[in-house]
Amino acid sequence: MPVEILFPELGEGVHEGTVSKWLKKVGDRVKEDEPVVEIMTDKVNTELGAPAAGVLMEILVPEGGTVEVFKAMGLIDDGSAGAVAAAPTTVAIPKTEIADSMFSSAPGLDAPTPAPAAVAVATEDAGGRKWFTPVVRSMAKEHGISDAQLSSIAGTGSDGRVTKKDLEQFLANGGAKQAAVAATPAAFAPKLTVPAPAPVPIAGPDVEVVPLAGMRKMIAEAMTRSSQIPVVSTLTEVDVTNMVSFREKNKETFQTQFGVKLTYTPFFIKAITEALLEFPLLNAALHADNTIHKSKAVHMGIAVSLGAKGDEGLIVPVIRDCQSKSLIDLAKDLEAIAAKARKNQLSIADVQGGTFTLTNPGSYGALLGTPMINAPQSGILGTYTIKKVPSIINDMIAIRSVMNLVLTYDHRLVDGLLAGKFLQSLKAKLENFEFFK
Repeated sequence: MPVEILFPELGEGVHEGTVSKWLKKVGDRVKEDEPVVEIMTDKVNTELGAPAAGVLMEILVPEGGTVEVFKAMGLIDDGSAGAVAAAPTTVAIPKTEIADSMFSSAPGLDAPTPAPAAVAVATEDAGGRKWFTPVVRSMAKEHGISDAQLSSIAGTGSDGRVTKKDLEQFLANGGAKQAAVAATPAAFAPKLTVPAPAPVPIAGPDVEVVPLAGMRKMIAEAMTRSSQIPVVSTLTEVDVTNMVSFREKNKETFQTQFGVKLTYTPFFIKAITEALLEFPLLNAALHADNTIHKSKAVHMGIAVSLGAKGDEGLIVPVIRDCQSKSLIDLAKDLEAIAAKARKNQLSIADVQGGTFTLTNPGSYGALLGTPMINAPQSGILGTYTIKKVPSIINDMIAIRSVMNLVLTYDHRLVDGLLAGKFLQSLKAKLENFEFFK
């Protein structure tokens, strides 16, 4: 019998995801709980195990396709159909011929109503109305789309169900304008010209065309949401000579004693954490209901590039409760989450609940940039490459190790003065380098 491979509920707010890769082909044998498909949401990329042992008989959602929570992505034949077919039939119901005259001659009885045909579309209820997911209904309400118009959309989901992607396509083709016109009295209806759909770009012979799918699609959607927030970026320059000198003298001993590499990032995390405790609005989040969530703990999101060349996407796992951890603890946590990210072993819990984000473009030589906020967090800090430059110290020229720090913040919560004070505090902590005192 076919066993459905369902898209599971992976966390609060996760309504759909993308099939990024099928790990088995149709016809392959699979063991129960053996990884069979790789799926992706805007939270995490993970592998799903087979719900039963058998043969992968059908792939319902191809790679790059979108699937809603609790919908089937594929089917596994568990082999039980053959056993049922081979068993003797003991429950067959004998056919009984009933003449029409038995009904037509009986007084007061109408001819029997034939049994209704099987329901053709599983998304319709007993009254013939189509069922739509909460996501689709919410979008329809936002754009003024009626149930009748929703029902007219050709659905590409399971059993003809209208998906979020179908509704987005309907709106992109002028459906929202058509809905507004339908709801307007004829006497006041403006004359609208529905724009022709944008022409499909034609790629040249030297251009490879690939769909925006998988992690890249999730990153694009997350960045689009973040771009709606009014942000400002502020820059400061920091003399990190003391930090560089300490690391150079102690990195080998640190790895021997504690089993992890001593990079600059744990120092940044420690200094940022202490500054966030001084300025809690930078450790807060403004939500859609106009409530501000101020966190008493610092859960630091660390941007990690994936792939050997760092070109397979970006994910932001979280180091929790940084305020209660030593520099050594932070170094161990950092190495552990980076390893899990690169091995594609992060869980939903590993990437949720961040209150502030740190990104380190300086690791690949970037001198300056303006990082994009990770909504709904109110701030992100970018650390850039460390360079030796001539500086004036006590009216004398000295060679110092200097770097740029860039803070991008939600201007609805954080004003320029507060951002400047936060950077001053962070600058002082890194320059004084008092983490071990």
